[in-house]
Amino acid sequence: MGHHARKKGTALVISKIICTFATLFKKGKLKIIKKNMYKPTFNKRQVLVFHRFGNKGYSLFACLGREVVCSVLSVATLTYASAESVSTDPVVTDSTATTTAREMMLEEVSVTGSRAPLTKSQAARMVTVLDRADIAQAPVQSINDLLKYALGVDVRQRGPIGAQTDISIRGGTSEQIILLLNGINICDPQTGHNAMDLPVDLSEVVRIEVLEGPAGRIYGTSSMVGAINIVTRPASDTSADILLEGGSYGYAKVSGRANQKSGHWNNQLSAGYSRSDGYSENAAGHKNSDFSGSKAFYQGQYDDETVRLHWHLGIADKGWGSSTSYASPKWQADDQYEHTTKVYSAIQGESKRGILRLSGNIYWNQNRDRYEGYRGQPDKMKFNYNRTDVYGVSLSSYFDWAIGRTAFGAELRNEDLVSGNLGEPLSQTHHIRNTDRDYTLGVNRTNISAYLEQNILLNNFTLSAGLVAVKNTWSSMNMTVYPGVDISYRPGSHWRLHASYNTSLRMPSFTEMYYKLQGYSADPHLKPEEMQALEAGITFQSSLITLNSTFWHHHGKNMIDWIMDTSKGDEAVWESVNHTTINSTGMEVSATIDLSQVEPHLPLMKIGYSYIDQSKDQEAHIVSQYALEYLRHKLVANLQLPIWQHLRLNVNGRWQDRVGSYTDFNGNIQDYKPYFVADARLTWQQNRWKAYVEANNLFDTSYRDYGLVEQPGRWLIAGINVNL
Repeated sequence: MGHHARKKGTALVISKIICTFATLFKKGKLKIIKKNMYKPTFNKRQVLVFHRFGNKGYSLFACLGREVVCSVLSVATLTYASAESVSTDPVVTDSTATTTAREMMLEEVSVTGSRAPLTKSQAARMVTVLDRADIAQAPVQSINDLLKYALGVDVRQRGPIGAQTDISIRGGTSEQIILLLNGINICDPQTGHNAMDLPVDLSEVVRIEVLEGPAGRIYGTSSMVGAINIVTRPASDTSADILLEGGSYGYAKVSGRANQKSGHWNNQLSAGYSRSDGYSENAAGHKNSDFSGSKAFYQGQYDDETVRLHWHLGIADKGWGSSTSYASPKWQADDQYEHTTKVYSAIQGESKRGILRLSGNIYWNQNRDRYEGYRGQPDKMKFNYNRTDVYGVSLSSYFDWAIGRTAFGAELRNEDLVSGNLGEPLSQTHHIRNTDRDYTLGVNRTNISAYLEQNILLNNFTLSAGLVAVKNTWSSMNMTVYPGVDISYRPGSHWRLHASYNTSLRMPSFTEMYYKLQGYSADPHLKPEEMQALEAGITFQSSLITLNSTFWHHHGKNMIDWIMDTSKGDEAVWESVNHTTINSTGMEVSATIDLSQVEPHLPLMKIGYSYIDQSKDQEAHIVSQYALEYLRHKLVANLQLPIWQHLRLNVNGRWQDRVGSYTDFNGNIQDYKPYFVADARLTWQQNRWKAYVEANNLFDTSYRDYGLVEQPGRWLIAGINVNL
């Protein structure tokens, strides 16, 4: 009876929708886009021209850095198309012009918002974009620090300058987002704590795309509450540059990049090293927050009229003093240490002609981790070693026909862990290099997913609907389908309304399933988390001002968290558990005012506010480590002010109020306190070089992202970047 009733109800809803569209067609309010727009010439988009910077190479950057409605990258979001979110193909160039006067026509901007490629004006999903202009001027040294100023993103640090960072979206946890490098999933199934150990330098990043809300039908598993795609690309011409930085607490950094462009081929190599003495000390008087690390990244590209290929190979090697990162009242270790080595590799390609467009990728990522509970003292607590290898392959396609654009594809991803502490006993052990120990435990699981998406495009209306079917070999769940639908309506040239319903899931990390050391007790039988979300918003955009307002509701079940029952006294430990349900409701409002459109020496100002409320009440004696510690209030502001000729000031500020509490080393429960932090950078920009000075935590605010780890005070840095 229930099944037939649901079918009848669904049929009734569909019939009403059809009748509504028929009425609108008769009245002339909706028009079907001509079929010829789906021919191959569809990808030759109209050039964007801005009122003030028309036909200039930097025109693009004047309109981004705010929340905009965007389309997908070239074929599917799991392919190379993600790396080309901004087209670099010049339509018009003037070889006789100087570097500053060079003009370049750029195609319409595209970023990840659905499975099929749609133009910016047609897409139905909202994506926050941090563009190259934001990155170049921001008073930050890492991608982690830059994301602090993305309105819907919560960045919780256990160390400065990107030493270790947990990143979440809309009140979720660091395990619930998917992190991508040029569209490739680089999430570490062992733990989300080290996900931001990236092989690319901030100066190489073209843009960062933040997709808020469940993205299961776009990215598959792990994208519970959102996705962050870090986009790089080789330079457009043969060039090289070098960066030098130095500052407080013995901070120093050197990095360089060289690019060679020849015909259809483009190859770029970069490398860098950074270090710091640290800003805090342990009880014995030794620095316990020092860090040092190296990274290298090679990326290549071949692009002609029929095919585009892209490949990358990167390594990030880093060690840092973890101070009291994982300490507890029961285990008051204040000199922990961790070292990670990560390797990233991928080959991606797509066809550029034909009725059926194909794209695919194959990738391998390896993560090595050594954790020392007592730094340099394995006899006191044996070091914890882990190695994770992730292999993936995907194939995507799309085609056009009478009712719109259809996209479909599939992905296979294998995650393999060998460890000295996590997993089940191995039938055959593996030696841990540079030690006298073996990996004796491990876990292996494979995730298979397939997706289907249909896009209906009308004159002022877009409907994008699809689903992803997921099966994981670790879980006992059957093949499960997660649907989603996005709708956008454009009543005028300046206004846009959007609404969506999306679902997703996440498999537990290996740490959540198996970690059992020094006051931690994991559960290997954790269930996958699942999320349903509703969202609606409105945008107004003109040449001078952009206004956004978004409201959302998340319903999550089987949510995973580490909790401690303090009523157990000395017997209390951190336990990984599935919460029954957590309901989250939030809103985001933002405004961008670009007065430079009126007068070049006037500032550009941005301000945004987000609010979140979670309905899951927690018992007074239960302390949550992640899931119920979220930013109820977040206010961000940015001022970009041209001072005089080549001199420019950029000031960022954020005020945050976190829900939750922590137990200090004296056994007292402390609530998180709200705080305000300001960062500023003063830059002198010339054609071939720039110099800058900046201050992080300008007012020397004392604050904590995690209860037992106090963040650094004022941090002064000076740097110079020279184009060779």
